[in-house]
Amino acid sequence: LRTENYNYFRKKQILKALSKSRFKLGLECPNKVYYSNNPDVFYNQKKEDPFLEALASGGFQVEEYARLQFPNGKLIDAPYKDDNYPFFHEETKKLLGQEEVVIYEAGFLYDHLFVRTDILQKKGNEIHLIEVKAKSYNPNDLYTFITKTGKIDSSWKSYLFDLAFQTYVVQKCYPNLKVIPYLYLVDKTKSATIDGLNQMFRVQKNKNKRTGIDRLVDDKAQLGDNLMKSINLAHIVDKIIADEFKYYDHLGFEEAIELLKEVRLNNTYPNWETAFSTCKNCEFKRDKQATNHQLSGFEYCFQKQHNWTNIEFNKPNIFNVWDLRGKSLFEQGKIFKEDLVEDDIKLKPQVDGLSRTERQWIQIEKERDKDTSPYFDKAGFEEASKNWNYPYHFIDFETSIVPLPFHKGRTPYEQVAFQFSHHIMHENGRVEHANEYVNVKPGDFPNFEFTQYLHDALVHDEGTIFRYSTHENTILNAIRKQLLASQYTFKVELIQFIESISQATKNTANPWPIPERNMVDLCEVIKDYFYHPLTKGSNSIKKVLPAILSTSTFIQAKYSKDIEYIGLSSKNFPKSHRWLQRDKSGELISPYDLLPKVYEGANQEEIQQYLSDIEDLNDGGAALTAYGKIQYTDMTNEERNQIKEALLKYCELDTLAMVMIMEHLQSI
Repeated sequence: LRTENYNYFRKKQILKALSKSRFKLGLECPNKVYYSNNPDVFYNQKKEDPFLEALASGGFQVEEYARLQFPNGKLIDAPYKDDNYPFFHEETKKLLGQEEVVIYEAGFLYDHLFVRTDILQKKGNEIHLIEVKAKSYNPNDLYTFITKTGKIDSSWKSYLFDLAFQTYVVQKCYPNLKVIPYLYLVDKTKSATIDGLNQMFRVQKNKNKRTGIDRLVDDKAQLGDNLMKSINLAHIVDKIIADEFKYYDHLGFEEAIELLKEVRLNNTYPNWETAFSTCKNCEFKRDKQATNHQLSGFEYCFQKQHNWTNIEFNKPNIFNVWDLRGKSLFEQGKIFKEDLVEDDIKLKPQVDGLSRTERQWIQIEKERDKDTSPYFDKAGFEEASKNWNYPYHFIDFETSIVPLPFHKGRTPYEQVAFQFSHHIMHENGRVEHANEYVNVKPGDFPNFEFTQYLHDALVHDEGTIFRYSTHENTILNAIRKQLLASQYTFKVELIQFIESISQATKNTANPWPIPERNMVDLCEVIKDYFYHPLTKGSNSIKKVLPAILSTSTFIQAKYSKDIEYIGLSSKNFPKSHRWLQRDKSGELISPYDLLPKVYEGANQEEIQQYLSDIEDLNDGGAALTAYGKIQYTDMTNEERNQIKEALLKYCELDTLAMVMIMEHLQSI
């Protein structure tokens, strides 16, 4: 609805308001609103990229899908800027003069508070406020939003407070109308009744509209059965507004609004008290992507509230201690590793491998004492490896989960396994990149073919199979469930294969006995027997490998040579490629930084920021995003092949990294 009023409102003085996005940000920490007010001053690791976000989460596809379930709606179409708030409000007001109307992107402005709703449905004197989310919902779960103890479930808290803020503003604008809030969610119990559903909502990068989605259909009848469910949440929203549920114990709902509005309008630093979990995960920290003039919001808070200087910032602190529940330590003022004793982490040894607290204490001691030498339990590793058989097999999967299924009969967020890599290490030290599989054809459901290729790669011997973390085991459980419900020709053979190399997860129906050839989790081997201080507590393979490369004389000697000279085969890299390279200053470059980007606008760490709300996601965010790009966008064969080549290199390195880690452990 573009009218001549639009130009009038654009000429008006820019109006600042507390929007719902800043309200949600402020609930995490009010100081973040101040930092977001000053983007040129404070660095933000969560860069805004709607296209990348759409690829990663599927949220915009779901929003366009939801609009078709509420047809004949009026879209208020204007750029989302501060000076457009009055325009959205006035256009919405005109439309609400009708007895019945559906509005997409309705806007409401009240006392410097502004919200824009996904879908608004007016029926007489009722306004149905419908917030669309790609998050999944299971109607069979009795405790989805409120736990057994009567509290809001933490995974839904931000969504519900967001909905409450929208309801509050809309009700203030229209006190004579009844506002009923709904979440419109993806129902995981429903199945697609047509093929190619996701292909009907294609992400396009250069679009003016907010969602950036090209919708190929205009009639909900073309979508098959509706996969979404509307949930009336007025009973919870009313309690949030009435302060029966609080985000912070000492801050009421309207108090929070006034506080955050003050920060937004007057650009004042709220001096909100620091807290362990919030500060640990704060995105307003400098990293290697920051420019020289950008500040760290994290440092700003600790300078203001704790009088930290460079001395304190250079001291090892507790924020990076692996798996630390550090709230009580932080509240006691025990922020630095030098302040800790064993009792602070309740140190408790275990017989086989490192316990969680033993590993934490090793990290604390080494950083406190500036000890950069790795820890290695040689005897424990040797004992564990007695049960392993050559040749060693190393596998890595890349998978995708999307809210709108690729195929008929598939449910939302059903796993799609589109790629694997397989390296073999022989007893004589020879390493080969033996097999790989990738399917980037739009619309294909690859899981059964994927498993067939994996079967053919692994059944020729009884060598031990290694994975890194739990992802591969989870995926094989999911494929087994899909096979059981299918009429696939080789289902029996493939189910037997899956049961021969994996173990049942806790939610698997009819679990099978743990097999003799059950995959070994190399990540657990690292956790049990090895710690490198340069990982800073991380067990990610993308942190462990560079740490090992920096100190392992064996790995440095071997992988500083061309591939053709080190007893290694590769399916995707030239014989002249060297995995160990240095920059101009002589520093080692992580092999992952030598890979072509699967998405040209961000590195792997940035991509991962967009994936925090996706369920059951492993560390393969870059590959998932690339797969989504291939599925959702129109591109030339050349572009598609470029992404395919990048995916093959990415996955090959993951299994080669496992080989390098194993070689290093054996060498020491």
